[in-house]
Amino acid sequence: MRPVLRRLTRPRSSALANAIPGKRPIYLDHHATTPVDPRVMEVMAPLFTEDFGNAASHTHAHGWRAEAVVELAREELAELLGSGEPREIVFTSGATESNNLALLGAVAASGRERPHVITVATEHPAVLDPCTELERRGARVTRLPVDGEGLLDPEALAAALDDDTVIVSVMAANNEIGVLQPLAEIGALCAERGVLLHSDAAQAAGKIPLDVDALGLDLVSVSAHKLYGPKGVGLLFMRRRKAGRRIQLAPLQFGGGHEQGLRSGTLPVPLIAGLARALALATAERDEEAARLAKLRERLLSGLRARVPQLEINGHPTRRLAGNLNVALPGARADALIAALPDLSFSTGSACSSARPEPSHVLIALGLEPERVACSVRIGLGRFTTEQEVDRAAERIGEEARALCGA
Repeated sequence: MRPVLRRLTRPRSSALANAIPGKRPIYLDHHATTPVDPRVMEVMAPLFTEDFGNAASHTHAHGWRAEAVVELAREELAELLGSGEPREIVFTSGATESNNLALLGAVAASGRERPHVITVATEHPAVLDPCTELERRGARVTRLPVDGEGLLDPEALAAALDDDTVIVSVMAANNEIGVLQPLAEIGALCAERGVLLHSDAAQAAGKIPLDVDALGLDLVSVSAHKLYGPKGVGLLFMRRRKAGRRIQLAPLQFGGGHEQGLRSGTLPVPLIAGLARALALATAERDEEAARLAKLRERLLSGLRARVPQLEINGHPTRRLAGNLNVALPGARADALIAALPDLSFSTGSACSSARPEPSHVLIALGLEPERVACSVRIGLGRFTTEQEVDRAAERIGEEARALCGA
């Protein structure tokens, strides 16, 4: 093995290696990312080594075959999202790029002198940061509050809409507390005013029904790696027309005019095929998997409560993703708890904001006390999580939480 590869495969710390020799930690952070399903790998593998052509090479068979793979994936993804129109699927590097293209692109194309954007205080940084950039460029941004369980009041949204509102961005399922927003009601409000509705569906795609027509969604962001597909690929669903006019976005990057001129760059054919396969599998198995995960979550919650009776759930108790559990363990600071449990992989919140040493903006938006926020952890169950792993997690987290709070 070459030296660089040896370095990449070493444990990050000798303490971790000593704590769990020859054994991987139990993975409980499926909101951050998911393992690639072997059935997805099967689809991708030959596209790296056999049908490896560039989909933009239109003069030979290798390019034609690659283009065919991309267009078949585009058709399947459009059907899975309830669109049925392949041209409404734009491939990107993931939900962060899709969010930026939707928000910055819609505002730039609007032609408004001072465009208005509406979003929610609990959105992912991939939405909140572009909104901050839009403010820097002169746009008005309204960040709507949520209630103590993380839900947006549609009436508050209705009151915030005005004649300059270009786009509303509301996450389908929150990445920290798993709360599901009332998208159908929000979609109806936006349709009445002819305002674009965007949703970051990175956590929701493949886990809850996501029919763009039924929900009134005009722009939807999806990442493959959140649904057992590869990292580095995603999509933006972009409705072609709304209220009798063509929806337009200004591109963020240039160089070849790929993806209808919206996203130049060579298409990653194997990853696109993996995205389509991953969403197809997740959609087909969605209901059965949601029921299984809900049972596992209740099993985990019961096991934790048996050891930490004062435990508190953050977010709506039932209107949430089946695999999500965000809890406060009073007296046990989350950073200390996680450090004491190298045999478990879980987190305090968004992986994309972990480099920022700040309290969770999502939990703060719920109005929780700083001490409760500091003692809160996010657990994400997934497709390959077992009952044995859940029982072990409840035991280990419960033991360490009691030790930290002196119980």
